[in-house]
Amino acid sequence: MLIDRRAFAASSTALLAGCATTGGTGISRVADCTPLAPVKVDESRVIRTVAGLRPYRASGFVVRAEALGDKRLVHNYGHGGAGITLSWGSSKLATDLGLPGHRGSVAVLGSGVMGLSTARLAQEAGFPVTIYTAALPPDTTSNVAGGQFHPFGFFREGSATSEFKAQYLRALDYSWRRFQIMVGDDYGIRWLPTYVETGSPDAREIANFPPINRMLGMAEHPFPLDSVLRYDTMYVETGRYLRQMLRDFHIAGGKVEVRRLASPADVTSLGESLIFNCTGLGARDLFGDQELQAVRGQLAILEPQPEVRYAALGRFGYMFPRPDGIILGGTFERDVWDATPDPADIARIVRDHQRFFEAFRCTA
Repeated sequence: MLIDRRAFAASSTALLAGCATTGGTGISRVADCTPLAPVKVDESRVIRTVAGLRPYRASGFVVRAEALGDKRLVHNYGHGGAGITLSWGSSKLATDLGLPGHRGSVAVLGSGVMGLSTARLAQEAGFPVTIYTAALPPDTTSNVAGGQFHPFGFFREGSATSEFKAQYLRALDYSWRRFQIMVGDDYGIRWLPTYVETGSPDAREIANFPPINRMLGMAEHPFPLDSVLRYDTMYVETGRYLRQMLRDFHIAGGKVEVRRLASPADVTSLGESLIFNCTGLGARDLFGDQELQAVRGQLAILEPQPEVRYAALGRFGYMFPRPDGIILGGTFERDVWDATPDPADIARIVRDHQRFFEAFRCTA
């Protein structure tokens, strides 16, 4: 394991005592005895709803080089719900495959988080880069992401090979270290304590992600759960982050050409001899990857609540607090290609979170 586990040490192991009272509005109100403020969940506080299509492959993401005519093509796509998390590390694997021995300029297909990370690494290595993309931020799938550093959506089928897990851990290690040096308001990245329901799919995924601080029993937390896992991780305000990444790319001399590439022939017509494919779901049609499928994730975003300084995940869904709003999610809809929020699903997400946070209890 490459990750320095000491970096995951918790700053405090104090017991958490919590209580809440419920006002007449049905919104939980926090009392003085808990350091964790319950989220004020109510339909009236929803400021927008969105749905994103995760580029998911059951066997894992693709980082692979091949010839395409007289071009060298390096694939970097299929990260499911962990695109933000693995962006720097997966892009490092891809550029390590493509850049050594290359001379001349570089093309990157796609301007989501994977394309921008790949482009920036190529620039840092001294190469001129052009991004070819059908859409720019904020109109990319990455803009819809919740932005948690967490391996969401992997290892659910239990079919990952040992080779894939090794690739995943290399990518995770580099991303973990890279994001740490970007923490702050410029990129919209911050650390938060995170609480995960024991036994939930999220808790099982965390078995492949080392920074578990400790397990908390019922007397140590205010959640309506028997036990939770607590760890610290980073959260990305995706809109701000992608704007800054694109700004960095332009400052470093990068060029962007907005055009849709419909076939491999369109790709071979590009002037660059080294091309990185970071098209996400677009790789299904562009390069015939039929294993790639959309997994829809729907979000309800509440008005910001600055006193909420933690995240929570479990069977009820997930809650990530960001400066641009409180993110509520909870769907993993396989092979759904419609990026339109479903009002019934959104209502369920809000309702499930409302019940969860209204059930905060006193443990003191």
